[in-house]
Amino acid sequence: MVAQMTTVHVTAERFDKWWVLQCVEYPGAISQVRRLEQAADEIREAIAWVAELPEDDLDIEVVPLVPDEFTQALERIQSLRKRADAARAEAAVANRAVATGLARAGYSARDIGTLMGVSFQRAAQLAAV
Repeated sequence: MVAQMTTVHVTAERFDKWWVLQCVEYPGAISQVRRLEQAADEIREAIAWVAELPEDDLDIEVVPLVPDEFTQALERIQSLRKRADAARAEAAVANRAVATGLARAGYSARDIGTLMGVSFQRAAQLAAV
């Protein structure tokens, strides 16, 4: 039987050198950590105790609370990264199509590599797909 995961949300707010953690669904579950990456692991036991649930059944989503100026900048970074990932995926498809087309037209892997600005080994890999 598969255990039912319970998703809980934890706010993390910076005070001095600490992140103060509080579960939204179970406000009695409070803790603190020095580094944000430790938040989910640290508060898991507190939530499990307050909610009377097994620790392994908890899916914890940490929501850092930062000033608006940083929130907007962080959202912009995420948007730019998504666009960059999409552009890389599109470039990969185009690379394969061009390399394959050039190979079918009789160009050598070395020439394809030179034309595309990649090593001849990479050109051969792209053309082989």
